[in-house]
Amino acid sequence: MQTIWLSGAEWLAVLRIGLGLWWLESWRHKDKKGWFERGTGIAWAADVAGKHRWGVVRTGFRRIVEPRPKAMAYIVVYAELALGLGLVTGFLTPVALVAGLLLNLLYLVLMIHDWAEQGQNAMMALISLVALFAMAWQTWSLDSALGLFP
Repeated sequence: MQTIWLSGAEWLAVLRIGLGLWWLESWRHKDKKGWFERGTGIAWAADVAGKHRWGVVRTGFRRIVEPRPKAMAYIVVYAELALGLGLVTGFLTPVALVAGLLLNLLYLVLMIHDWAEQGQNAMMALISLVALFAMAWQTWSLDSALGLFP
C-alpha cells in the first residue's frame, strides 16, 4: 500500500483517533444535568420511539429503556465517554469499535426519520467497521504497547 506522509497503519490510527474524538464531542456537548436530573435525553428518545413506524422499536424501547430511564441515561452518556477514551488512547480498541458500531446502529434505527442524524451515525458506523477489519490498533495505541490483540 502506498500512502502520502504517513504509513497505512498510521492513517488508520488517525481515523481511529478521529472517531474517538467524535465520540468525545458527543459526550462533551450533552447537557449532563438535563440527562441525569431531569431525564431529558431518555424522554426525547421515548418520544422518538413512541412515534416510530416499526413496532419492534416501540416495543423494545418500552420494555428495555422506559422502565430504567435513569440507568439508561448514565449508560448512554458514559458509553460515549468510554468509547471516545478507548479509541483515542487505543485501549481495548476492538471492544470499543464493536460497541461503538452497535451504538451507532441503535441510534440509526431509533432515528430512522431524522436525516440530519443519519449521516453522522452511518459514517461513524462505517469508520468503526473499517477500523475494526483493518485492525487500527496496530499503531499509536495502548493495545499495541501492551501487546494486546496482536
